[in-house]
Amino acid sequence: MEELIKVARERGIDVEDLIISALSKIDPQEGLRIRMELAKRYLDEVDEYLRKGDAVQASEKAYKAAEECVKALAEKLNIPEYQQAIREGRWYTYLLTRAAGTLSTRLGDWVSNGWSSAYVLHVWGGFHEAKLGVNDLMPYIDKVRTLVRETENVLSR
Repeated sequence: MEELIKVARERGIDVEDLIISALSKIDPQEGLRIRMELAKRYLDEVDEYLRKGDAVQASEKAYKAAEECVKALAEKLNIPEYQQAIREGRWYTYLLTRAAGTLSTRLGDWVSNGWSSAYVLHVWGGFHEAKLGVNDLMPYIDKVRTLVRETENVLSR
């Protein structure tokens, strides 16, 4: 099993996301609950990395939290981007970005603000460029925190 997971990851397959998606087909509420738990866990990890002064890891964990929120909201509202991700067998970044725009139109700017901030963190603070320090991250992380909080509110309705 470990070898299978290793090969899947090497080929760009998000194994965790596949499992959550499979669970969602059986029990949609459980899939949404798991995504929300992951988002909150990632935010906790953001705080840990900030305390350690690790801007790169904090940025990546914030991005993962936002990613889970956009996926959960897209699934809950069954938007076209969610349907396309199902057809394509995975969430591509462009689909997440389009989904954030669609969700923002329906739910408010907090979705696109949170997603855009997470993407800035991913590219400029994370592994891509690693150009932002811990102090630079805070305005963007705050937007991701809002995204997680508001997503939880929407999912609990």
